[in-house]
Amino acid sequence: MAQPRVPGDDDHALELPCGETVGLGELDLGMREFECACGETHAVVMDVHPPERFLPEFLVDVLREAIETTSEEMPEFDTPHLLGVVLEEFPESVVTHDASGDGEVGYAMVWVSDFDSRRLHEVIVELVVELMEHAVSHAEDDDALSEFEREMMEFDVSEFVEQYRAERDLEAEDPYA
Repeated sequence: MAQPRVPGDDDHALELPCGETVGLGELDLGMREFECACGETHAVVMDVHPPERFLPEFLVDVLREAIETTSEEMPEFDTPHLLGVVLEEFPESVVTHDASGDGEVGYAMVWVSDFDSRRLHEVIVELVVELMEHAVSHAEDDDALSEFEREMMEFDVSEFVEQYRAERDLEAEDPYA
């Protein structure tokens, strides 16, 4: 017989960057953020959430073509790779949990950040732009790099996120946005 989940049980709770804990069973597949006992709103991302949550499909396709992964478990660029970039840049602001052995929660990986879902969205877009700039710089084409940098000077991450979220019908008041 399976042991019941106990709030605060280390095997079934995740310690958040703010120091609070959340039960793994409290994080459902539709959740995009939640109001924490610390008073802040934390973004939630799961491996089952598509990268198109943050980026347009055409850009995800380009990233999948351009980025070679080294993982046998995740051979295609996907949401875990996006969150890996965030973890690399903000290790103190994101916690992750491997729930692949827990058949009760419905997800294999979960990430919870100090950022709310909108700010996390902006961070991901900013980091992808940096990744793209790095890739263009390796093309050894000064004209392409200059053009990319010129276009990025005009690119407003906040405005992009605002428009993209509106197109995807993600409303700020919705706890699952």
